[in-house]
Amino acid sequence: MQYQNLTVAIDNAVTTVTLNRPDVRNAFNEAMIAELTSAFNVLNDRDDVRAVVLAANGKAFCAGADLNWMKKMAGYSDDENRADAMQLANMLLSIYRCNKPVIARVNGDAYAGGMGLISACDIVVAVDSAKFCLSEARLGLIPATIAPYVIRALGEQASRRYFTTAEQFDCATAYRLGFVAECVSADKLDETVQQIAATLCANGPQAVKACKRLVQDIAGRELNAALIEDTAARIAQVRAGAEGREGVASFLDKRSPSWRA
Repeated sequence: MQYQNLTVAIDNAVTTVTLNRPDVRNAFNEAMIAELTSAFNVLNDRDDVRAVVLAANGKAFCAGADLNWMKKMAGYSDDENRADAMQLANMLLSIYRCNKPVIARVNGDAYAGGMGLISACDIVVAVDSAKFCLSEARLGLIPATIAPYVIRALGEQASRRYFTTAEQFDCATAYRLGFVAECVSADKLDETVQQIAATLCANGPQAVKACKRLVQDIAGRELNAALIEDTAARIAQVRAGAEGREGVASFLDKRSPSWRA
């Protein structure tokens, strides 16, 4: 997995995908978008990967769209703009739908599309000095493509505020709103990410995948007979599966399950 705008490193069952355009604060263009989509599609299909960390080199996590890319977009036709926006949409979906849990290691500021990247991840660990901003309205734009992920991660009420005001907010506020799971000092960032990754890898790999999909499929659904039947069918299927049987047996036998061996 060789890329020009990313680095990809595999350490046992944890893969770290690192944005690597520090000279432009890891702003993304069409090339980085294509590479991120490719990387997450590949990782989705790898059985030896149990968790993914999305990180960034330099002082910022991601400043959003690259200025030169934005200049090019200004001359696009409607069809070209739609096609370009779909590339970004597909990239975000590849992260959100990755069947492994994705931890965002936020080392610095995240603006606009950078907020979208974080929102598509499952667990967000950020340095306490990080600043966040949905800055699109300042430019007469809207955060449309990232909205499905940001609204889920930030919440509807907070999204109403920060979409329209384009205010910057700090890590403490992001933590209070539930956007960030862990707000830590810089010297604790890697340790915290590694601890969470290790916890994920200690669990049944198929169960972790199913848990991630369970939340995505059920969040926001009406509590009705169809939902109850769906959840009952899911647990029945898992109980009857090899991993479920091994997990219960290992617990009763007071031994480690096979996936930790």
